[in-house]
Amino acid sequence: MKKWKKIFRNGSVETYGEAEMVALGRAMAAELEAGDVLGLVGDLGAGKTHLIQGMLEGLGCTDAGASPTFALVHEHTGGRLPVAHFDFYRMKSPDEALGIGWDEYLTGDSVLMVEWADRFDGELMPAATQWLVLRHEGPTQRRVSLAGY
Repeated sequence: MKKWKKIFRNGSVETYGEAEMVALGRAMAAELEAGDVLGLVGDLGAGKTHLIQGMLEGLGCTDAGASPTFALVHEHTGGRLPVAHFDFYRMKSPDEALGIGWDEYLTGDSVLMVEWADRFDGELMPAATQWLVLRHEGPTQRRVSLAGY
């Protein structure tokens, strides 16, 4: 995969604390292009939101990236690319995502960043999704991997 080749050249990346996860996201943002779809998978507290916050910072978005668990989607503009940040965690069915315009987002130019993207066995995610798997490795240690899912 050409995206993030330098970052993940040795496989997964380990981070130690929130600041390193945010820094990883900033570095990853340099490779993002309009229409990219990112599926983030990992347990609660694995660092999904911090990684996205870093990507938003790296894109130059001025609004802080907070988890859209209750709003389901946050739109971020003002950076190099528009971003739609989704959270499928509280959705009960794929129909809820479709009800907030998932299909329309897929046809736009925004980068889509989706926490809990595997919630419905990934059935909402397009084939070109770039899957990021985040794992707890210790109290502050996390492992981020690219996956074919």
